[in-house]
Amino acid sequence: MNKLVTSLVSLAFLAGMGVASAVAQENHAAAPAAEHAETPHFPIHHPKETDWSFAGPFGHYDKGQLQRGLKVYTEVCSACHSMRLVSFRTLEDLGYSEAQVKAFAANYKVQDGPNDEGEMFERTAVPSDHFPSPFPNTQAAAAANNGAAPPDMSLIAKARGVTRGFPQFVIDIFTQYQEGGPDYIHSLLTGYQPPPAGVEVAPGTHYNPYFASAAALAMAPPLSADQVTYDDGAPQTVDQYAKDISAFLMWAAEPHLEERKRTGFMVMIFLVIFTGLIYLTKKSVYASKEH
Repeated sequence: MNKLVTSLVSLAFLAGMGVASAVAQENHAAAPAAEHAETPHFPIHHPKETDWSFAGPFGHYDKGQLQRGLKVYTEVCSACHSMRLVSFRTLEDLGYSEAQVKAFAANYKVQDGPNDEGEMFERTAVPSDHFPSPFPNTQAAAAANNGAAPPDMSLIAKARGVTRGFPQFVIDIFTQYQEGGPDYIHSLLTGYQPPPAGVEVAPGTHYNPYFASAAALAMAPPLSADQVTYDDGAPQTVDQYAKDISAFLMWAAEPHLEERKRTGFMVMIFLVIFTGLIYLTKKSVYASKEH
């Protein structure tokens, strides 16, 4: 009996040694590959923080800047990017009159229908319509842009913010930093540069260390100096264009930002007053009570 137990223990020990050896060999073979397969971190450079009029608890939109941003979008960005969630009539918030919005919408054609014959047709846009896409469908957009459809810009300023690490995200809670999207768009549009030595980019792509998904992207630098003519005397530079379109896209993504901040401020004032009243009520109720 003792010999049988000893034999079983010996077999178990040998089996365990064999498994351990196999695992060790597998780990040893995988180690060199793991050492050389470092996962790159993007973006290479964090977006630059920019001063925005709408930043902070008392921030507000600069309507002049928003109008310039709209001009940059219509003359540059709308050739590839849609903004299908934004209607023309909301442009009145930028300071345009109803007649101006109607005239602006009339520059576009939108698909409508079906008509009495059951066919779709094109008509002149009206203020209640949304910005139309420059392409009939996603497949056509991808085919015209090297297989990647340009993203819709309606909510891009809220969707493209880069996550900031610890402890910065904790500080952002107290500073109420919510401008990650505009900062990212501005940095991306102004961040095109030649790749550094030793860095190769795929053909047809352009190096940009602020791009959140890779070291290079398919979109060529869309802005150049004096590309868009401003009527208010603002600088016609790439940096100014990038700031204006970033602010406009922030408004498109959150048109009620000013109202939200006013409401939040009034709520905080109410809570302070309410807390004071509760404290005075407590003192009044328990003033004659023995403690």
